[in-house]
Amino acid sequence: MGVKSSIKSLAPDVLEQLQALLRDPRVTQLAATAQINAILAGAGDAPVSKSAVNRYAVQMDQIGAKLTQSRAIADMWIGKIGNEPQGKVGALLNEVVRNLAFEAAISLSEDETPADPKLIKALAEAVEKLERGANLNEKRVQDMRKQAVAEATEKAADIAKRSGLSSDAIAAFKREMLGVADAA
Repeated sequence: MGVKSSIKSLAPDVLEQLQALLRDPRVTQLAATAQINAILAGAGDAPVSKSAVNRYAVQMDQIGAKLTQSRAIADMWIGKIGNEPQGKVGALLNEVVRNLAFEAAISLSEDETPADPKLIKALAEAVEKLERGANLNEKRVQDMRKQAVAEATEKAADIAKRSGLSSDAIAAFKREMLGVADAA
């Protein structure tokens, strides 16, 4: 196991300053290292090396690239699926996480060393939470559909009443529409 990075041992406020310097395209890594080391020297702390700053910057760039890629993929799928982020996109994300959990389980089962019981438990809990969330989302979508049909039915019944439709016809219309909502 390697030595802990000097960057990870920085105080949170110094780390934030380093991150801000690394995000600024006008500041080189050498300049960022020099500024951070000046701050550390003033506090009586050990300096960070240029290579540690470089490794940290590369790592942050890789994480940033993955986030950018994830956002681009999400934007592409949202554009393709449409305007139902609560429904279809949520289902898509659930499916992606299910596949990741499945791949992790397969990988664990193919490994010759026994799997850590804590890892198996964490995987099982993740799948359980995922399924519970999917069920909650499905119930929420169904409730929203019922509410929308009920509101539309009331508006239509109000219009029908103002147009002179009989009370019996309006009641039959409501029963028919709300029966359709229960089936949806």
